[in-house]
Amino acid sequence: MRHSLACAILISASLAGGAAFAQQPGAAQAGAKCANPNALGVSRTVEIDTTGGPGFGFEHFKQHDFLRNNEVLLTFDDGPWPSTPKVLAALAEHCTKATFFIIGKHATYYPEILKQVAEGGHTIGSHTWSHADLGRKNITVEQAKDEIEKGISAVNVSLGAQAAPFFRFVALRHPPELVTYLGERNIAIFSTDLDSFDFKARRPEQVVNAVMNKLKKHGKGIVLMHDFQAHTAEAVPELLKQLKEGGYKIVHMRAKGTVQSIAKYDEMLKKEAKLPTVDQRPTASVVRTVD
Repeated sequence: MRHSLACAILISASLAGGAAFAQQPGAAQAGAKCANPNALGVSRTVEIDTTGGPGFGFEHFKQHDFLRNNEVLLTFDDGPWPSTPKVLAALAEHCTKATFFIIGKHATYYPEILKQVAEGGHTIGSHTWSHADLGRKNITVEQAKDEIEKGISAVNVSLGAQAAPFFRFVALRHPPELVTYLGERNIAIFSTDLDSFDFKARRPEQVVNAVMNKLKKHGKGIVLMHDFQAHTAEAVPELLKQLKEGGYKIVHMRAKGTVQSIAKYDEMLKKEAKLPTVDQRPTASVVRTVD
């Protein structure tokens, strides 16, 4: 029997509770009534107390196992990207929720897509500034901390709000000194139970088969996918359909609090930004195909 859930997780029956989450974008939409009678939906919501930086995902962390049999927690890395809205549309069709681990640079490229993620009631964490593997020998601890903190700042600034204190290491490589650092920052660390390896796939059906076969073997799990991958975005509608048919239940995850970025990294982003203009419209409102 895996270790029972400790006080790091407070289980909530619905999205209504928790003042901290109410401050996060998308909270109002999370409780909206589902119009699809055949939707996968959300079976329950868990709230994570990130004090001390707890770790989740049995590939690396064994302490906190909060999923029951047939329960699935969907996570996506590397967005926001032009393929992300297709993932969001599929999740919305099934009235279900996921957690997105955002690359800082991508947040600055597509802030309007990042805001769509929040507006859909999904949870937003971070995934470094530039998708750097912080386990490399040629990266110093200080450089790695810069990657973490600049990524957090980029997500918060692009979102216009504080994201969740959730972090996932690139390539799931967890240098001990950085695990300690995130613990001191009260940021939870996420590995995975079931890696789809969708970055190696070439077709949507490969992604679906990888996830479903691993779920059949393990019975439950935190699933790692990438909304950055076009074939994954194409796979999500069928994956959700098969999860529903297979009797799996979706668990949504939110944080008890939010993550505060560090001022010097916020300032760093401002200095690196291109010259601003008065116009603040999204690109889709400025440029359109006419022929």
